[in-house]
Amino acid sequence: MLGIGIALLAILIAFIFRVGKEIVKYFKLSRHKDNPVLSPPEYGDWEAVGTFNPAAIADDSGNVHIVYRAIGKDGMSRFGYAKSEDGKNFGDKSPYPIFVIQSPRKPGEQNCLPKFDPIMYPSGGSWGGCEDPRMVRLDGRIYLTFNAFDGWDYIRVALTSIDEKDFFDRKWKWSQSLLISPPREIHKNWVLFPQKFGGKFAILHSISPEVQIDFVDNLESLSHGNHIIKSRFGQKAPRQSWDSWLRGVGPPPIKTKKGWLILYHAIQKEDGGRYKLGAMLLDLDDPAKVTHRSQGPILGPEEWYENDWKPGVIYACGAVIKDGELFVYYGGGDKHVCVAHTPLEDLLNSLAAV
Repeated sequence: MLGIGIALLAILIAFIFRVGKEIVKYFKLSRHKDNPVLSPPEYGDWEAVGTFNPAAIADDSGNVHIVYRAIGKDGMSRFGYAKSEDGKNFGDKSPYPIFVIQSPRKPGEQNCLPKFDPIMYPSGGSWGGCEDPRMVRLDGRIYLTFNAFDGWDYIRVALTSIDEKDFFDRKWKWSQSLLISPPREIHKNWVLFPQKFGGKFAILHSISPEVQIDFVDNLESLSHGNHIIKSRFGQKAPRQSWDSWLRGVGPPPIKTKKGWLILYHAIQKEDGGRYKLGAMLLDLDDPAKVTHRSQGPILGPEEWYENDWKPGVIYACGAVIKDGELFVYYGGGDKHVCVAHTPLEDLLNSLAAV
């Protein structure tokens, strides 16, 4: 009996040690207990099919503002708006879309929207409009990058901006939208840094096979073709780590004392096509340099609302720091708006320990 007891004790100690290592190695965000925080209303029109993939910024008083993608019964994607004082409860919500783009095509380009069929295409894809917004505050303006979408073969990165005061006052005076990615190419996950480098805007447009950033004097030069971003996405084989296949950046970079925090989407080779969220740090002065990377996903699609419509999807587009806490806003199952959070210092320490 004594031998059996000692053997069981050894197994228990080994288990505790292994679990302890996993906790340290695979840092996890905590989900908000009342997720999802926004879902398609039972009775609705412009957001009846889905409300998900929210961009986020915080104002100077600590209120969190999100701009989320909404799909209507007509198959068009539009942007909705909601505000929260605590970063978790979004009861203050606009009853109508705050941004609509009917077609991103330039004059002379073919424009033909097929009939939307949510049965044939039961994912987050709609037949047209704007999707997957990202927001940054910069020099008194709020810049919004998004995907201009017009059929499955036409996706380009677009950009608009608005004066901060107008945004916070809910006067939706958006600037003329600019198409900033090259024509006849499909790009999706482009984000602006929330500061300039040497007086230039910085655009992070790919993280595979390496971090790729372009610097431009003005964003109009991208739309006019004076500056063309040559973005590469070239993974010929899976990485030898949990993030076997890198998909793209989630929210815009967040400046911290230990580097630019980047949250990104990836797929594990052993886990099918399920989107998970990872984290990395970029050097503050040389943001193309990765200094640390999480050795496991910090969030994966495990709850019902992350598998409700399109199974296995965690897709983050927004993140803010509020009172030392990092709040990450993401779409669950291409249908719901959800929140996960952690003390920022805990996440940074976990990354620095790798």
